[in-house]
Amino acid sequence: MNKLNIGVVASGRGSNLQSIMDACAGELIPARVAAVLSDNKDAFALERARRASIPAFHADFDSFPGKPAYERSIINILNEHGVELVCLAGYMRLVGRDLLAAFPGRIMNIHPALLPAFPGLHAQEQAWKHGVRFSGCTVHFVDEGVDTGPIIIQAVVPVRPSDTAEDLAGRILEQEHRIYPEAVKLFAEGKLEIDGRKVRIIA
Repeated sequence: MNKLNIGVVASGRGSNLQSIMDACAGELIPARVAAVLSDNKDAFALERARRASIPAFHADFDSFPGKPAYERSIINILNEHGVELVCLAGYMRLVGRDLLAAFPGRIMNIHPALLPAFPGLHAQEQAWKHGVRFSGCTVHFVDEGVDTGPIIIQAVVPVRPSDTAEDLAGRILEQEHRIYPEAVKLFAEGKLEIDGRKVRIIA
């Protein structure tokens, strides 16, 4: 089976990038990370890529006249490296129409809550403050909304009475590192089918 080329777009430390890189290196999924991009020049995600000899790029949003031009530069880099699936890993910008159009049904994101509950920023803290008994994380396809795309896979994390928001976030992150590579594997094996709001997993 040919390996799927993945492009990862991140804004921060890139721990989910690392989980995908490790799964690829261990041949747990038939894929390879072909390029890593960040809008933050200091993102540790870029350093992780460089250490693994993966092409790493900084796309400075402020150096472009607007979002369409910024996204076109990202699309050009992804296309130059043969990227077939785009994985967002802590990317802090809303994906625009140009990027969505360039990779229809081929952009994934990981969110640290059980969507559709607690979309947006600081989801773990939102859940903890709300007093939920269970939280977790969600891998979903990306659309024009904020964490509103079709759900691929989720993991549930119990909230303990003694938890701080940081405790909960740490345990959710462990599950993120497990289910994101799993979702990528399903995509790489051609086992995901989008049907409106639902994602079917083909046996």
